Amino acid sequence: MNPTDLLASLREHAALLRGELDDETREEVVATLRLLHEETAAGRARGVARALRRLTRALSVLPPGHPVSAHLGGRRYATEAFRPPSAASVSELIDILGEPPPDPGALLGAARARLLAAPALSSREHERLPGGPPAGTSAPPGVIRLDDPRSGARYPRFQFRPGTAEPLPVVRRVNELLRADRDPWGAADWWLGGNAWLRGVPADLVGTLPDDELVRAAAELVEGDG
Repeated sequence: MNPTDLLASLREHAALLRGELDDETREEVVATLRLLHEETAAGRARGVARALRRLTRALSVLPPGHPVSAHLGGRRYATEAFRPPSAASVSELIDILGEPPPDPGALLGAARARLLAAPALSSREHERLPGGPPAGTSAPPGVIRLDDPRSGARYPRFQFRPGTAEPLPVVRRVNELLRADRDPWGAADWWLGGNAWLRGVPADLVGTLPDDELVRAAAELVEGDG
């Protein structure tokens, strides 16, 4: 096996391998490439040889006729002719063979699903509870409304006084800062996600922290974005 030719073949057929290797084998190949790069960068010949043997074992699942298989024979794991791979070439291989980049649409969908799973009032509950708007009217200003394609509008419950649909004053103040009327999902994410400034989830801290602290934390975010 000529290690230089093997790595060149891997680079040439990396996209093909990405679809051919099962997840376990692909992860082993990627881990071995990282190890190979570390050993070559450190100049450890024995480590390079061990990494190459491990790489050969991982790739032995390929069929004999595969273009990469032609470079797996023999036992010349480390020779003077072996040119250590560059950081860029190994990184390129790892990028192709590693996990695919996350799908922005899937990430957005997961984030919205998390927000919709939080306790909330339905449109009917919102209208029927004391302090709710008349049936058929829009939500009062300063209230987050999330539109769920499956169940309709949802109003995160933390916004209201217990047992009512009356918005809490601090919620209205913060939602105005966060422009919840324009970006209800962003505002909901601020309330329902972890906050390093407050050391907790803002929605859980309503009634526990002074209102002004919540307002200052939201203002800090808005000013930072500006």
